[in-house]
Amino acid sequence: MKRNSLSSFSVSLWLLLTAVMLQAVESAKGKYAHMLFNELFEDYSNALRPVEDTDKVLNVTLQITLSQIKDMDERNQILSAYLWIRQSWYDAYLKWDKDKYDGLDSIRIPSNLVWRPDIVLYNKADDDFSEPVNTNVVLRYDGKITWDAPAITKSSCVVDVSYFPFDSQQCNLTFGSWTYNGNQVDIINSLDSGDLSDFVEDVEWEIHGMPAVKNVITYGCCSEPYPDVTFTLILKRKSSFYIFNLLLPCILISFLAPLGFYLPADSGEKVSLGVTVLLALTVFQLMVAEIMPPSENVPLIGKYYIATMTMITASTALTIIIMNLHHCGSEAKPVPQWARVVILDYMSKIFFVYDVGENCTSPKREKEEERKLEGGNGCQRRHKEVRSHISNRNDDCDLKEKLNGSLNKSYGVHSESVRETVNCCSCYKILIKNIEYIANCVRDHKANRAKGIEWKKVAKVMDRFFMWIFFIMVFFMSVLIIGKAD
Repeated sequence: MKRNSLSSFSVSLWLLLTAVMLQAVESAKGKYAHMLFNELFEDYSNALRPVEDTDKVLNVTLQITLSQIKDMDERNQILSAYLWIRQSWYDAYLKWDKDKYDGLDSIRIPSNLVWRPDIVLYNKADDDFSEPVNTNVVLRYDGKITWDAPAITKSSCVVDVSYFPFDSQQCNLTFGSWTYNGNQVDIINSLDSGDLSDFVEDVEWEIHGMPAVKNVITYGCCSEPYPDVTFTLILKRKSSFYIFNLLLPCILISFLAPLGFYLPADSGEKVSLGVTVLLALTVFQLMVAEIMPPSENVPLIGKYYIATMTMITASTALTIIIMNLHHCGSEAKPVPQWARVVILDYMSKIFFVYDVGENCTSPKREKEEERKLEGGNGCQRRHKEVRSHISNRNDDCDLKEKLNGSLNKSYGVHSESVRETVNCCSCYKILIKNIEYIANCVRDHKANRAKGIEWKKVAKVMDRFFMWIFFIMVFFMSVLIIGKAD
């Protein structure tokens, strides 16, 4: 027990001595750091470029780390991004011998105490022109200064929405000195591209790279060259959201337009369906117009909406024309001969269109039609028999009138039987005229009804024809726009 207590006491004593020594070292380093700071900044000025020779170029190494894309405003063409900007350079007046300060090789001081390059974002699109974040800089004994500063930048980006929502964008971030030319401050790329190792994945955009290119430009105002570094952010839009919320509903709605030709003309809903579909697509078109910038480049989905709306407008106009054909009555002209041959004979068989009110043929229907035809022929035969009987009676009456006339001339005999015979023959004549009038009316009525049935069949054939035509158009347009997603 005593040995255990002695060992624990020794361990505690050793830990206490270690903590005291570390505190003493830290206090010693803190003492040297204060001493170093006072000596370095005693005669230091952060207003001038820290070079011993004014003709010497000061090299600034620039590195950009993309942390997050906060927003891409297509309408205003502004990219908002969260960046980490690292700048490093050598200050000729901030050097020390680390052996004189107990091996102190670096200190961290506020960045406003040292000279900083005025590197700014050239294509900035923010109204706030505030100073960068005043973070600390790391100052090394050899004069190297490293300044890491976070920044939320809003840069102008030329957005091309021609293939929206399957588009890719390239946004430039151009950094350069605002007042120093290339003979005073030169910018060097730390890497060939921006750092994407700490990028937080975005829900709308995919990052396909961020290459960096150094440019040396001579502006019209000055003869000196001005270097800059341009980081090109390559973005690919994730189109799943727009496919399920804008494109797929439009495709489903557009497939309703050809079905308007399949509706019966007597339902009274053919034109209403076309107008309803047109209004629905107009709503989706307005939603896309609110997102896109008002430019000459019409997005792909906008072109699809316009093409679909044009198709629905044409289908509605054709529906109105076909309905006029369907409601052609007895006063209309007969169906032209070419229409009989092309539409009623050939197209009706191609599109499986039968008589009005029928969807398919069956042996039972064919037998019923044969019975009707036979019944019609029997009626006609009976009608012919009646007419022949009446005509025979009429001939008999004429014969009797001739005989009675000859008897009257020869003998002058007038009897009651002869008068009755003459009256009977006159009644038969009136009856024949009435029957012929009724038969003509029925015949004209059947002819007019057959004329209207032919026009209705023409309208039905044209409905089926345009229905398949518009189905094919909608299918190919949908395949073309979905094919752009690959």
